[in-house]
Amino acid sequence: MSILMQKVYNSFVEKKAKGAKAFAVLIDPDKVTPQSVGALATKCVDAKVDYLYLGGSLVVTEHLDEVIQQLKAHCDIPVVLFPGSPSQVSRYADALLYLSLISGRNPELLIGQHVVSAAAVKKSGLEVMSTGYMVVDGGAPTTVSYISNTAPIPADKDDIALCTALAGEMLGLKLIYMDAGSGARKPIPESMIQRVSSHVGIPVIVGGGIKDPEKAYLNCKAGADVIVVGNAIEKDASLIKEIANAVHTSKVGVK
Repeated sequence: MSILMQKVYNSFVEKKAKGAKAFAVLIDPDKVTPQSVGALATKCVDAKVDYLYLGGSLVVTEHLDEVIQQLKAHCDIPVVLFPGSPSQVSRYADALLYLSLISGRNPELLIGQHVVSAAAVKKSGLEVMSTGYMVVDGGAPTTVSYISNTAPIPADKDDIALCTALAGEMLGLKLIYMDAGSGARKPIPESMIQRVSSHVGIPVIVGGGIKDPEKAYLNCKAGADVIVVGNAIEKDASLIKEIANAVHTSKVGVK
């Protein structure tokens, strides 16, 4: 893929190189309608949100394409697919996090579903970003752990997280995504984020259990390059601007 075709990924890398932090709003297609996403997109534009992530562990509705088209009609924020299965692929998005669940030992999620989806993903023309996906224990069973049939990394095992991320980077993955999962009671510890981010050179995405601007800010200061929030925003959309401000003011070198 040419450099021009890697527009979204290049934006990740450029922000990291500058010490700038990014905020992604995670949208579950099952919890929105094509008619409701316009207002959400407007709020995201107003807050200067960097990315819109779209996906979920279970997507039972059939309006994924239409939701993306409505988002694109209302804003220019890049729409990045965060798929829970091979069926969650849409050519209307800008990019796709091609997730390999490197924290688990389920071969279907390491390579199996990638083989099944490869032809469709290639045909879609999407910008594909190979991503090492690491599920971390957030203090409660999550949908992703249940669906993936894998155990999360214990929250107090920073070294396991570090070695997992290093392995992903050395295997050639372009991003590391540390996720406590939707509905997590506890976010990923800052010590774990710091341990991983200080030893890998690729962008680190952190999500799950982030419920307020302060936690988003502290996670950025610990080394997260991109903060992802979904559940908290579903409950209180006013948090979009507050968290965006917290993330954007946490630039490296700014106290």
